[in-house]
Amino acid sequence: MTQKGLDLQEEPQKVDLVGVGLNATDTLIPLPEFPARGSKMEYRSASIMPGGQTASAVVACQTWGLQARYVGKLGDDDAARLHREAFARTGVDARLVQVPGGVSPQSLILVDEGERTVLCRRDELMTLLPEELHREWITNARALLVDGHDTAAATQAARWAHEAGLPVVADLDAPYEGINELLELVDYPIVSRDFPCRMMNETNLEQALKRLHKHYNCRLAAATLGQDGVIAWDGRQLWRRASYRVPAVDTTGAGDIFHAGFIFGLLQNWPVERQLDFACAAAAMNCTKQGARGGIGPVDAVEKLMATAERYQSAF
Repeated sequence: MTQKGLDLQEEPQKVDLVGVGLNATDTLIPLPEFPARGSKMEYRSASIMPGGQTASAVVACQTWGLQARYVGKLGDDDAARLHREAFARTGVDARLVQVPGGVSPQSLILVDEGERTVLCRRDELMTLLPEELHREWITNARALLVDGHDTAAATQAARWAHEAGLPVVADLDAPYEGINELLELVDYPIVSRDFPCRMMNETNLEQALKRLHKHYNCRLAAATLGQDGVIAWDGRQLWRRASYRVPAVDTTGAGDIFHAGFIFGLLQNWPVERQLDFACAAAAMNCTKQGARGGIGPVDAVEKLMATAERYQSAF
């Protein structure tokens, strides 16, 4: 393994956000309808774009004026060059572990009437390991974002952040091995719709979210619900915020940008309701363009959408 383009002895700059987790190169294929099993279908275009849960959230925060760092792993292929160029273009401080001969993570994304279906490919060599992290990459920040895919590395980063008094936000969609240890270090688990019920063995989402919050002593626990927006529990109040109505082109990256919006509001010390509304609006705006990062708009555009767009009637 090598770590290129960095002076590892150099003290990293202080940043607002550090993200440790997934990147991916997305091949986006719009389709007139989702293919039936055993069928054959023509497609007219395919676009190759940078994506990935944590990487996209970090880029969004950098775009909105925060100073952000990304820590992750890449091969030495064309996909890696695409990511490096994207980080350099937006000004993200990228701390990248490079695997010689490795194949960077890739996703095939089928988009049918705005809704995406993702097929992922990830080489085991791309697993980020705890020993590949540097403590100062994490602690020289105001907040940490992790996802659960490289759980051991995410847990190490969360432990350092926890010891340094930094808030830890987690984007989790499945109960990966080691997830309990990670959750014990997370202040803001913002998870997929079914994650709380699966973790807490509870069929009612509201109750599962409350139990998750209490069990792991979180500051706030939330579940993103797509068109239904978000539901969150802070130990005193249950927050329900519906999504904004927009002409959706592609839902790829909506959850990633939601997390970025929540973190942006958190670091501005906004009230919970405003944090969640900004996150919903940023996610909705991203859905109006193709790709995981295609619709990241400036802060004033997100706030205008908050002020003018109608909202769905949330099932919650």
